[in-house]
Amino acid sequence: MALVHAILTVLVEQPCSGYDLRKKFEGSVGFFWRASFQQIYRELTKLEEQGLLQAQAIHQESRPDKKIYSVTEAGQQYLSQWIAQPSEVSPLKDDLLVKLFAGYLVPQDTILAELEQHRQQHLQQLAVYQAIEQQYFQNSDTFSRKQQFHYITLRQGIRYETEWLNWCQEAIEFLQ
Repeated sequence: MALVHAILTVLVEQPCSGYDLRKKFEGSVGFFWRASFQQIYRELTKLEEQGLLQAQAIHQESRPDKKIYSVTEAGQQYLSQWIAQPSEVSPLKDDLLVKLFAGYLVPQDTILAELEQHRQQHLQQLAVYQAIEQQYFQNSDTFSRKQQFHYITLRQGIRYETEWLNWCQEAIEFLQ
């Protein structure tokens, strides 16, 4: 997957400015795809040049004009074609696992503290996902098709964080 796909995925739901896109990223695909403001703006320009997005300039009195980006028909086709292609399993890249592999080189307390820090981070992220589930996904019998796909994505996030928590706890107990 490339950033272009994440941007199109967010914008296909609702046209918005680059700034608003970044905010929407944080509450949706940003949970599993990171991008800086600079990366997003660079991609927006490229996508517009490629005809996958169109931008409408909006005049603002007390601020610089802003552009509202929307996905073109070509952009929707491009995104649909990408979705229909088989996905490769992403390789696991995790600093913590590399540190643990060589963890015997440092005091046990150093590794235990690192594991506990990760456990806390995963606990916080799980709480965020569970709050989203509580707020938006109470009755799965009434979900629209779009909500069904958002829900199963959220459920994967919950399961991912839960499994990390279980593993962190197991590792801490094992090393103590």
